[in-house]
Amino acid sequence: MAYKITDACIACGACAAECPVEAIKEGENVYVIDADACIDCGSCADACPVDAPVEG
Repeated sequence: MAYKITDACIACGACAAECPVEAIKEGENVYVIDADACIDCGSCADACPVDAPVEG
């Protein structure tokens, strides 16, 4: 199941920098994950300082 980014996102970009498949892009207010491209590796969650990426 792909990760998604919650409203806790502070738009720092740490998650996008760590995504090995470039599935994370900057959205209007927060970063967003393309569920079709996400490989469920958890790199984004490990990099995030506010635990915004969650499985689901």
